[in-house]
Amino acid sequence: MRTLVPYYRLKILVFASVILGLSTVAGLAADEKFPSDTIKVVIHTTYGGGTDITARMMTMQTRKVLDVDMQVMSKSGGSGAKAHQYVESQPKDGYTMLALTQSHLYTIARGKSVLKIDDLVGVARAMDDPTFITVNAKSDIKTIEDLIAASKAKPLSWGVSVLGSTEHIGLAQLAEAAGFDYKAVPFESGGQMVNALMSGAIDATLPNVSEARSQIMDGTLRALVVMAPKRLSGYPDIPSTYEKGFEVDCSTTRGYAVLKGTPDDRVKILSDGLVKGMSGDVFKNYLASSGLTVEESVAGHDVWDAQIKKEYAKAVLAVEKLGFK
Repeated sequence: MRTLVPYYRLKILVFASVILGLSTVAGLAADEKFPSDTIKVVIHTTYGGGTDITARMMTMQTRKVLDVDMQVMSKSGGSGAKAHQYVESQPKDGYTMLALTQSHLYTIARGKSVLKIDDLVGVARAMDDPTFITVNAKSDIKTIEDLIAASKAKPLSWGVSVLGSTEHIGLAQLAEAAGFDYKAVPFESGGQMVNALMSGAIDATLPNVSEARSQIMDGTLRALVVMAPKRLSGYPDIPSTYEKGFEVDCSTTRGYAVLKGTPDDRVKILSDGLVKGMSGDVFKNYLASSGLTVEESVAGHDVWDAQIKKEYAKAVLAVEKLGFK
């Protein structure tokens, strides 16, 4: 038997539905202000490392610009794979940002991630830390031309942090462009590489600007070139690889990304907020302590997103050529 709803009860149900609908619309309208809640910054390393410190320095003034709290969250493991897995599970609403480095790009290029490169949208770059090519200051090698000539005479030993790392790939690209062979020697830390260079165990190293600043300034190391399109403002006497005829650049970059599908207006708000926050004195002084500048490191969505795609294309080629698939 069919149950009939009395007319007065039907009116109550309709009225309740209308009120519920209006409440939902009001809730959405209230949430139109972005951001209005904590923004999570997901790092792929443990707390205390360079990625963590950079992220925390970024948030110090950016949280004031965006007028929300920002929380750094570690999801370590798999060279970024676990961080990717976590970020991929979150809503595409701009409240979860991934702290992105080249390690992430190599992980994606090797097919070890749940993400594809097109799943990521660059928000802002925080650090662009180019690589120097250095030798012992007591070495007879004075210029990059000397180093290439010596390398063509016999393969020299080059210190790298890890086989397949950013600097190893940069070395491989330079060797191909200049036509020489080499031996890549991995080390656990930059300090070990410097010690090996000083002892004569290796012939050259590829440290970042932030890693080699003190040794170059005190004359321990001789920087032959910076692997970048142009000279750095803080090191005007050190030529670039491009001006030497080799269009090879190598840099450790750190920046932030969100998932594709995040509304464009939110990406812009985040990008503008991060750039403004990182242009303040706190982050400026942080970069300066590593020999870097805001003007050469910090960049917004357009520049950073394009750089991510360019670096990824290089990572794919390098992974294939070096056999790290």
